[in-house]
Amino acid sequence: MRIAMIGGGYVGLVSGACFAEFGTDVAIVERDPKRLEALRKGSIPIYEPGLDTIVATNTQAGRLTFGDDLSTAIENADAVFIAVGTPTRRGDGHADLTYVYDAAAEIARTAKRGLLVVTKSTVPVGTGREVARILREARPDLLFDVASNPEFLREGNAIGDFMRPDRVIIGIDESGPDQGISAKDALRELYRPLYMIDAPIVFTDLETAELTKYAANAFLAMKVTFINEMADLCEKVGGNIHDVARGMGLDERIGPRFLYPGPGYGGSCFPKDTRALTAIAQDAGAPTQLVEATVAVNEARKIRMAERIIEQAGGSVAGKTVGVLGLTFKPDTDDMREAASIPILHRLHDAGAVIQAFDPEGMTPARALLPEKIRYCDDALSAAENADILVVLTEWNMFRALDPARLKTAMRGTAIADLRNIWNSDTMKAAGFDYRSIGRV
Repeated sequence: MRIAMIGGGYVGLVSGACFAEFGTDVAIVERDPKRLEALRKGSIPIYEPGLDTIVATNTQAGRLTFGDDLSTAIENADAVFIAVGTPTRRGDGHADLTYVYDAAAEIARTAKRGLLVVTKSTVPVGTGREVARILREARPDLLFDVASNPEFLREGNAIGDFMRPDRVIIGIDESGPDQGISAKDALRELYRPLYMIDAPIVFTDLETAELTKYAANAFLAMKVTFINEMADLCEKVGGNIHDVARGMGLDERIGPRFLYPGPGYGGSCFPKDTRALTAIAQDAGAPTQLVEATVAVNEARKIRMAERIIEQAGGSVAGKTVGVLGLTFKPDTDDMREAASIPILHRLHDAGAVIQAFDPEGMTPARALLPEKIRYCDDALSAAENADILVVLTEWNMFRALDPARLKTAMRGTAIADLRNIWNSDTMKAAGFDYRSIGRV
C-alpha cells in the first residue's frame, strides 16, 4: 500500500515513519525548505525517543521518502493524509484550519484520479465535511473518499503509542456511492498490523471521530487540573497528594494516569484543544463549563507558581539568582509550546531575578520564548551554582539522580522549589534544604 503524508511536523513525521515501519510506502510532503533539507539528510528536527532510528531504517529501505511536490507524492498513492498544523486562531480560541483547507484544495488541483483523503490533524467537528465539499466542488469529475483518523500520540512516547495504541479512531464519510465501504477497507488494510495484536479499532462517522479527540484531551486536562487543586488542598490540611492520587487511581473507574501534580499542563495539545472545544461548544449552543473552568484554572496556576517561588525566596527575587532545572512542558521532548516555564520565568525576570537554566533538550527552542537575559547552562549543577533558590520545572530523570550534597555545595542559598516532586522531602530536608514541593507538607 502507498500513502502520502502532507506535513513533516510532529504528527506527520511520527505517523509516516510508523506506517513505513508497518511496511507501507510513505511519501512525506514538507514545504518548509529547512525542515525538508534536514529530513533528507537524516537529521530529525524534533526530539522524540526512537524516531531517528525508525526514520533512518525506513529511509534506507526505500519505504520512507521526503519531498515538496504533492503531485508526485500522490500519483500512485492509495490514500493521502493531511497532517498539517491547526494552531489556535487569535482572538476566539478556534482552531485555524487554513493549512487543512489549503491542503485539500491542492489535492483537488493535482489529483489525476480519485483518492482517499484522511485528516490526521486535530480538527473541529465539521472539518471533514468541509474537506469533502472542497474536493467535490473543485473536482466534480473525480470521486474522493474522506475519513478522519485523529492521532493520540504522547510526546516522549509517540512511537509506542502508535505501535501499541489504546485504540485507533476512524471516522468514515458514508454519504458517497458505496457508503464508505472502500475507505473502510483501505484503512483496515493500512492498520492490519494492529489487528494482529488486537488493538481496538473503532469506526465511527466523521463528526464522532473529530469530537472524540477533543473530548479525550479535554478530559485528561481536567484530570490534571483536578489533581493540582487537590494538591493545593493537601498543603492546607496536611495531606499527601501522592497518597491521595494512589488512593484515587486504584479505583478502576478513575485509573492512575494523569494524576501527577505540577505547575500546570502545557504542550501542543491540551491548551489548544481545550480552547478549541470550548469554542466549538459555544458555537453549538452547548457550553462546556467544566472545560472553560479548566482552562482558566490552569492558566492562573502557572502565575501562582511564580508567586510561590518569590514567596519562598523571602518575598522578593530582585537581584537574586534563580537556578532552573527543566524548561520543556514535559520530559523526553524538546517541545516548549505552552510550557509552564514561559509565564513563570517571565514573571521572575520581571521581578528582577537573575535566571540561569538547564534543560537537556529544550534550550534551543526556549531562547525565542524566554527573556533574553536568561543564562543557559551546560548541565544541572551549573544551573544550581551560586543559586539563592533552585526551581524544578520539568521532571527529567537525570535530575532525580542529583546528589543532594553536591547541590548543597553548589548553591549559595538553601531554598528549593520542586514543582514536580522529583525528590524525597525527608531526604532533602535532612540535607539542610528549605525544600518545598507540591501537595506535600
